[in-house]
Amino acid sequence: MVSRRLPPLHAVRAFEAAARHQSITRAAEELNVTVGAISRHVRALETRIGTSLFLRGSRGLTLTSAGKAFAASATEALDCIAEATEGLRLRRFRRLTIGVYGFFVSRYLLPIWPSLKAAHPDLEVDLHTSANPVDLLTNRYDAVIAVSDSHPRAGMVTRSLLPISTVPVCRPELLSDGELDFSTTPLLHVRPRPDDWRRWLDHAELSSIPVQGGSSFETLSLAIEAAEAGLGVTIAIDGLLATDLARGNLVRAHSVIRPTRRHFVLEYEQRMSDDPAVAAFADWIGSAVDRQQFEKR
Repeated sequence: MVSRRLPPLHAVRAFEAAARHQSITRAAEELNVTVGAISRHVRALETRIGTSLFLRGSRGLTLTSAGKAFAASATEALDCIAEATEGLRLRRFRRLTIGVYGFFVSRYLLPIWPSLKAAHPDLEVDLHTSANPVDLLTNRYDAVIAVSDSHPRAGMVTRSLLPISTVPVCRPELLSDGELDFSTTPLLHVRPRPDDWRRWLDHAELSSIPVQGGSSFETLSLAIEAAEAGLGVTIAIDGLLATDLARGNLVRAHSVIRPTRRHFVLEYEQRMSDDPAVAAFADWIGSAVDRQQFEKR
């Protein structure tokens, strides 16, 4: 690879501004630095090049022939850098593919989706949902929102979004005097999460209550719909209950919320970090989560 022997860019900028204005003072005003700084940069550039760029007289600065040639090249080069930078800033986002845990989409992403379109109207995102962790691999998508312990992994960017804490939920009518009798109320089960009830009951110091029996459902969404319909009480993820609780047909059935070591995380490969579309999506969802957590306090 060819190694370019370039003068310092700040010295080139100082000279180009002085040459364009034919004035050290006006160059200093444009670049918001001191007159002395412009003079030092120009002298350092002349020393590096080995020739004078300005003739300095009582009437101000006059470009030498070498200075005229270098000024023309410097202006063209700086214009190219400026145009390239602006082109990157205005470049349209490419279409993203995001693999997402399905329940997170229905309970969290979809309710706030309009804010993504408002913030980034040109950002197009294809969502691919699954409840199977094996499907949510970063080598299949630009990024994934999955369940993880949120620990960093080599070559990956992992951003914790929401902690996974569990709490029982039911229809308001099932509460008697503000409390639910878990020994007589049907417990609704989610088959992919068979240990949720036992873990929550033990954490709530209700270990004597058996967990056998009761309806079972293939997804957490169906179990919550069943609880909302009055079939019984189910275990839900507390951070994803805002939409259900807002409708008023569902309430937390107990004050105890069981924390876990798991989180919903946004994850993507390190090489995607400088992709404008991935960065925009990551900043948007991170801000949305931070805003929600702040409003809860």
